[in-house]
Amino acid sequence: MTLSREEILRAADLPTEDVDVPEWGGSVRVRALTAADRDRIEGEQADASGPARFHNFRARLVARAAVDGAGRPLFGEDDVHALAQKSAVALDRVFTAVLRMNGLTASAQEGVEKNSNGAR
Repeated sequence: MTLSREEILRAADLPTEDVDVPEWGGSVRVRALTAADRDRIEGEQADASGPARFHNFRARLVARAAVDGAGRPLFGEDDVHALAQKSAVALDRVFTAVLRMNGLTASAQEGVEKNSNGAR
């Protein structure tokens, strides 16, 4: 089936997942990144060098992916520093879920590279 422009733009393609964070007393809902979110994160990484390249990376990624029950962002750019001051264990639990959901883990990247090499 070939999709129309309208069908593509209407598709609900940003799944969510609730991540249990006992350190914070509940769960955090995260959603798949939009293409714009991912491009912005990758651009920020490419624009920086040395240690600045990873400055608050976990907090920046979680801030872009955490949403409320209606799918609205929980955090803005102004919240990244405060979020970076939270427990590394708790933040990493959410960060890891965002990586997995968005195919950003090393194993997911290896799978993409393997599939694209095989398609040549």
